[in-house]
Amino acid sequence: MLNESKKKVLELLVALAWADGRIAEEETEVLEAMLESFDADEEDASALRQWAAQPRTLEEVDTTSLSPSDAVLALSQAVFITFVDGVQTPEELDLLGALATKLEIPEAEAGVILEQSADRAKALLPMLNS
Repeated sequence: MLNESKKKVLELLVALAWADGRIAEEETEVLEAMLESFDADEEDASALRQWAAQPRTLEEVDTTSLSPSDAVLALSQAVFITFVDGVQTPEELDLLGALATKLEIPEAEAGVILEQSADRAKALLPMLNS
């Protein structure tokens, strides 16, 4: 069963995946992998899949209960989501900035998280495409 924090992190990732107007197959695969890594039961997984079936926005996700470490996890995983389909769009970049603000991560810290996460994502992409 997903705790509330993990559910919110996944919902934020769904909203990021919708940033370009669609959820790519690769983004769905990442979300499924995260459901598995979070030990989501079938009921929680099904609920998230249903929620993700329609376009979502960051505004739909209440992040007030997230801990600072959950916020960092959400932001770093969000960066990965924006790269996983092969292209990080300007809309996705803007949304990452909005997400950092929504998560109340200080600008300097968010910049470091975004940069390091982008470097990791770029390094992992060739492995995902092989």
